[in-house]
Amino acid sequence: MQPPSLSPFGRLLRAWRATRHLSQLDLALDADTSARHISFIETGRAQPSREMVVRLAETMAVPLRARNALLTAAGYAPLYRTTPLEASEMEQVNRALDFLLTAHEPYPAFVLDHRWDLVRTNNASAHFMATFGLPPSETPPNVLRLLLHPDGLRPFIANWETMARLLLQRAHREALRWGHDDALQALLEEIAGYPDLPSPWLSIPDAFAPPVLALTFEKDGLQTSWFSTISSFGTPHDITVQELYIETMFPADAATQVFVETVLAEAAAC
Repeated sequence: MQPPSLSPFGRLLRAWRATRHLSQLDLALDADTSARHISFIETGRAQPSREMVVRLAETMAVPLRARNALLTAAGYAPLYRTTPLEASEMEQVNRALDFLLTAHEPYPAFVLDHRWDLVRTNNASAHFMATFGLPPSETPPNVLRLLLHPDGLRPFIANWETMARLLLQRAHREALRWGHDDALQALLEEIAGYPDLPSPWLSIPDAFAPPVLALTFEKDGLQTSWFSTISSFGTPHDITVQELYIETMFPADAATQVFVETVLAEAAAC
């Protein structure tokens, strides 16, 4: 007996269940419905209401962009907007981003989207990049490509293998969070073709590693080590806003603190 075919919405729903490692029963319990109803929705024997689509998406922590795809597949209009950062409606969002970037001076900070494309930086970031001879680019660079490509910052990363593994793990982990994204998948496939990537990159963490692993750069005898924190908007209702991250860098040792207080602080004051 052939298994029942899936509806367009059912295919997407099942793909998200697989990504989140949820059975039909797991999803049903979390969404306060029945496994039978989930099965009927997937096979097209039942039509989910708009509210049910949103509830299932919320239960699985589906990103807003993918929620729109679920709504469309179920026959409903998209619910969430994608507002350009330049739009007047984004004034308060831009004010918050600029405040965070400026307040972090003279330490580097930058804003990037879910595809690792650089959206905005503070002055300290530009001065820091200049120490590696990388001039400002007319097109926003991709941070993952910048760190892992042989022609980017990779030659200056002293602890290359360790940090490359962690970056690859983070990239694939975040890709799972966002679901299928053609551009993001193309980026990961491109990076997989870079020479001399550490293999296997899915390694077990060192039990004796420090609390936070630092990214260490070295050039012409200058060595600086950094760790970062990542923040995002807490209650986004717009796709653009949800897909933004603010990454702030901090010195991981005393020598890097001196570098910040002298080189970066003085450059920012000019």
